[in-house]
Amino acid sequence: MTVQPRPGILEVAPYVGGESKAVGVNRVVRLASNENPLGPSPLAVAAYEAEKTQLHRYPDGGATALRQAIAEAESLEAAKIVCGAGSDELIGLLVRAYAGPGDEVLYSEHGFLMYAISAKTAGATAVAAPEANLTADVEGLLARVTDRTRLLFLANPNNPTGSYLSESALRRLHKGLPDHVLLVIDAAYAEYVSAPDYPNAAALVEAHDNVVMLRTFSKIHGLAALRLGWAYGPGHVIDVLNRVRGPFNVGQAAQAAGAAAIRDRDHVARSAAHNAQWLAWFSTEAARAGIEALPSVGNFVLLRFAGGKAQAEAVLAATKRQGILLRGMAGYGLPDCLRVTIGTEEDMRATVEALREAVQ
Repeated sequence: MTVQPRPGILEVAPYVGGESKAVGVNRVVRLASNENPLGPSPLAVAAYEAEKTQLHRYPDGGATALRQAIAEAESLEAAKIVCGAGSDELIGLLVRAYAGPGDEVLYSEHGFLMYAISAKTAGATAVAAPEANLTADVEGLLARVTDRTRLLFLANPNNPTGSYLSESALRRLHKGLPDHVLLVIDAAYAEYVSAPDYPNAAALVEAHDNVVMLRTFSKIHGLAALRLGWAYGPGHVIDVLNRVRGPFNVGQAAQAAGAAAIRDRDHVARSAAHNAQWLAWFSTEAARAGIEALPSVGNFVLLRFAGGKAQAEAVLAATKRQGILLRGMAGYGLPDCLRVTIGTEEDMRATVEALREAVQ
């Protein structure tokens, strides 16, 4: 008998990212992975390049300078920050540390796929709570909390729907949770949100012992290739994460680039302003083309097609033939939808024209 993995591992469907290549076209427009079209801060690039002569050295295992830069930029306590190889790694570490066989990991129905994948690979049961109008439903989530629930993952804003829970709704959700449940607020797209009722997740972390906030450098900071994220949480959770993570889980060049990126507030502001302008423009133009563009506070728009799955798949194929790569949403339980990242002005104008042709 050959060596076998733990029960349940082979039932996990591997995560598949957005497409990045299209054959037979001169220019590829990559709008499938929610990347920053402005790229990273020039200061981050310079900091990254400055590390090239030190590639033979191990990185700082505690990411001390990076954590301090994050703390200063976000007005947080450096001791309550831990860094990871993207927030994906931190999701996996949290599940591994707090859940296992017999436990449950709760998340919203159309939440990030890595929540369920991480739960299953740890031997825990992934539990999806139905949403209300493609938005996390507080009552629906609380109704599915049991004595076996160990973590509740909430993407806020949520990818791929673009919706979010307000300050009052998030506090209502936390208030309804028993103390044994760790609420993990995944705020990967927080920097794009300008809504006045968007919650301050860090304040919730500081007020309670069972809340963690996740953030990433992959989105507005434009450092997706470096795999860099961070968590802010109570001391006892940060201590646990430091025990289960690898001793050198974040490379030194990534640490240097991250510290420079989070200090470059001008680049963040430019990226947010660009996104706000073209998010509004694209949503309006998509609606004029007869496509439902769902409200979004992220750097992407979810398009829903009246012709259902067949039309969504046909549009996805048609735009790809023109070199425009969008993201199909069948894996998220939304087969009648496509997700479109907000790119450059040229990207968005080309995408609108391609969509108009595809739905004629």
